[in-house]
Amino acid sequence: MAFDPRALSALDFPRIRDALSERSATSLGTERARALSPSDDAGRIARELDEVEDALFGVSLSLGGIQDIRELHARAGEGRVLSGQELLNAAYSLDGAMTVGRAIHTNSRGPLREVGLGLGDHSDLVRRTLSALDRDGGVRDDASPRLRDLRKRIEPLRGRIRERLAATLDKWADLLQEHIVTIRRDRYVLPVLASRVGQVQGIIVDASATGQTYFVEPAAVTPLNNELTRLILDEEAEVRRILTELSGLLASDTAVPMTLVTVGELDLIAAKARLARDWRLNRPEVSPDGRYDLREARHPLIENPVPNDIALGDTKLLLITGPNMGGKTATLKTLGLNVLMHQCGLYVAAASAKLPVVRDVLVDVGDEQSIEASLSTFASHLKHLRYVLRHAAPDTLVLVDELGSGTDPDEGAALAQAMIECLLSQDARGIITSHLSPLKQFALETLGLKNASMGFDLQTLAPTYHLQVGQPGRSYALAIARRMGLPGGVLDRAETLLGPDAGLMERMLEGLEHERADLAGQLEGAAAARREAEAELGRVRAERETLETRRGEMLAEASQKAETLYADAIERVRTLRARAQEDSARPRVMQELRELRTAAQKIRPAPPVREDRGDPIRVGSRVDVPAYNAQGQVLEMRGDDLVVQLGVMKVGVRRRDVRLKDEPVKAAPKTRSGAPRAAFVGRTSTNFQSELQLRGLGVEEAVEELRTAILEARALKETPLRVVHGKGMGVLRRTLRDYLKNDKNVESFHDAEANQGGHGVTIVNIRA
Repeated sequence: MAFDPRALSALDFPRIRDALSERSATSLGTERARALSPSDDAGRIARELDEVEDALFGVSLSLGGIQDIRELHARAGEGRVLSGQELLNAAYSLDGAMTVGRAIHTNSRGPLREVGLGLGDHSDLVRRTLSALDRDGGVRDDASPRLRDLRKRIEPLRGRIRERLAATLDKWADLLQEHIVTIRRDRYVLPVLASRVGQVQGIIVDASATGQTYFVEPAAVTPLNNELTRLILDEEAEVRRILTELSGLLASDTAVPMTLVTVGELDLIAAKARLARDWRLNRPEVSPDGRYDLREARHPLIENPVPNDIALGDTKLLLITGPNMGGKTATLKTLGLNVLMHQCGLYVAAASAKLPVVRDVLVDVGDEQSIEASLSTFASHLKHLRYVLRHAAPDTLVLVDELGSGTDPDEGAALAQAMIECLLSQDARGIITSHLSPLKQFALETLGLKNASMGFDLQTLAPTYHLQVGQPGRSYALAIARRMGLPGGVLDRAETLLGPDAGLMERMLEGLEHERADLAGQLEGAAAARREAEAELGRVRAERETLETRRGEMLAEASQKAETLYADAIERVRTLRARAQEDSARPRVMQELRELRTAAQKIRPAPPVREDRGDPIRVGSRVDVPAYNAQGQVLEMRGDDLVVQLGVMKVGVRRRDVRLKDEPVKAAPKTRSGAPRAAFVGRTSTNFQSELQLRGLGVEEAVEELRTAILEARALKETPLRVVHGKGMGVLRRTLRDYLKNDKNVESFHDAEANQGGHGVTIVNIRA
């Protein structure tokens, strides 16, 4: 169903069309933009909005340079021969359309891909046209073999003619007006003085405008000129044949009309996307229940408009009252234009919008008089209102400006109330503006009708343009008159004439405005306090983050320093071990090695300790793991997950699946790989009671630690060595004992006493 054109005009919708046409890249798109009209097809609207979204965020449509060649295609279809430039324009336009089609096919997976299917394949026409014509539309020499042959013969012939005429110039020097060779009527001639023309042999081809000069073709070049003319005529015939062939190709390309329609459609979509970017529009949502909900809605044609929230649902009709120039009509048009834009597949001027799809927008806006029909302004309003009342329904939007104006206020108010009651009974939704005070009271008492007003600043006598729903508007006539300095007696008499009821209403509204202003001030104060608190909280958080960052940097720096010192110590240990191979230096080296080893262990960074949250189990704790029927040491804690060393194995278990075995012990220093480092316990420089802790190490690392400890013990002549390897599965115990059997520095070894570790400890006696 077509929308009422008068309604579109009353809401200034043609200016939306103009804005779209200004953003079109082709005349085809401009034509589509100027013909744009709203649709009540919800599926079509959704598809068009999807297309705009695809153009905004998917494919950049570049349609510049594509011309409207419908007239050229039609002329070619009539059998007319197009000029080279016209054919070139057609080829360039169709080639541009195919380029757009390839871009859409490559980059779009959305609705534009389907639209792009309308762009036909014109590659053969484009290829043959561009290969036959140069950039100026002229036919190329190689457009056909015959044309190439003709042009190859023409140029040498011209040269021969010029050479022969150059020789004649000297012979006729006294007879010539000028010493030049020129061309008249496509023939080479010489300019001979009219008074001397009888003295030459040749054909007079032309004369000057003054009659003082005759252009004579010497008899010696007449055969050559005749040959040149024949060749030129043959060339022109061949050029026309080629242009006729190319025109026929264009006429026979039946895909051209659809391609041009699609170009116009794509250009309109691109213009919609540009309008959305330029005007900061947003995509609306469809409201399935007939409700209107616009947040921060703006009039799209007003510069720097004040945004307002507009909602219609349980409130079917919004009655906006108040003084002129307060923004009532602009608010009414804001809703109407956004509805029309939505149903044209355009984004809307609102931060967010949920809008129904309406069948029509019923409008009575502005003062209209019809001299021809002898209608006054009031009669014209009634004519439009009659149309509104006849067509109002749940799926229409009603917009009536200054209802009841143009006649006696009492009769106007009564008529306006009756019309509103009719609209409510028809379940219509919309906005009505009015000056009539009785309607304010009616709105307070009527379900589905709600009062609203536009804000007004009495201090500046200026409107604020803020929509205030729930509060009827005041006329401010007396207040403005008082501020403008009218005599007090006049104002007092006016208040008396208004009567007590009217004065009461104004005073009530004034009181409500003061209360609203007080509440607004309190809300603003609370909002300011909240903003200040949030800002302070942000500063505190920023400072905490800075401190945390600095703390992390300091810890990292300290850790790096410790790592460096530790690495240096280890390197020195390796050097000393090499020197220890010499028997004479071994005791002194081993003593220094032991001191370095102890120092390195002291500066090694401690493993991270899990924050104590009351859980007795922590890194280093000895725990029972019933699932493995074994005991082990906790290496890592990751929330409720633990990593436990069971003999040579590291296993992951849940916290609930283990139980504490012994009191927590200090975690052994870790190697670079993260495993606990073997350590001597109880050793002093005078009393060697060594205990080598190897639990938790890998087999190879444990063997290396044992070998080093044995070398140190023998060099220091201290024995025995107590090696703690744990029981576990027995793998580490067997590996270590296999090594001890083959170490020449070992005298003997055996299990520790049962109360000293039993099979979990091996006592190694060092050879003297």
